[in-house]
Amino acid sequence: MAKTEERIDKWMWATRIFKTRTISTDACKKGRVMVNDVEVKPSRLIKVDDIIKVRKPPVTYSFRVKALTENRLGAKLVPDYLENITPKSELELLEVVKISGFVDRRKGLGRPTKREGRELSRFKEDVYDDGWDFDFDFDDDDSDE
Repeated sequence: MAKTEERIDKWMWATRIFKTRTISTDACKKGRVMVNDVEVKPSRLIKVDDIIKVRKPPVTYSFRVKALTENRLGAKLVPDYLENITPKSELELLEVVKISGFVDRRKGLGRPTKREGRELSRFKEDVYDDGWDFDFDFDDDDSDE
């Protein structure tokens, strides 16, 4: 007899939405997973025809549950268990981000990339010239005495 309910974290891992079950569980705990527009905990049970929204910045993916499974599926079998109903606008946003080459890394964190390092060097060359062109006029101080 087929199951009528399955844990959300296990189902998302089994249908390859997340690479590991731990990542799936963490996403639920962080409030990035919604079932029928309600934030859920990892232990929430889902049923067939539930709508699942998964926020993976910059995109929020939407899926309809077609069937339940607790075992990890091969990639070719995934369409039998979920239907991707993500709006085209979200998918276009993902393409724009990929094309732009923008990496979601906040400025100031970690070591600069090679490209950022070159940009910094060019900026410093333009702004800061250590040519000792500044004239220190110390003779004026002696004339006051």
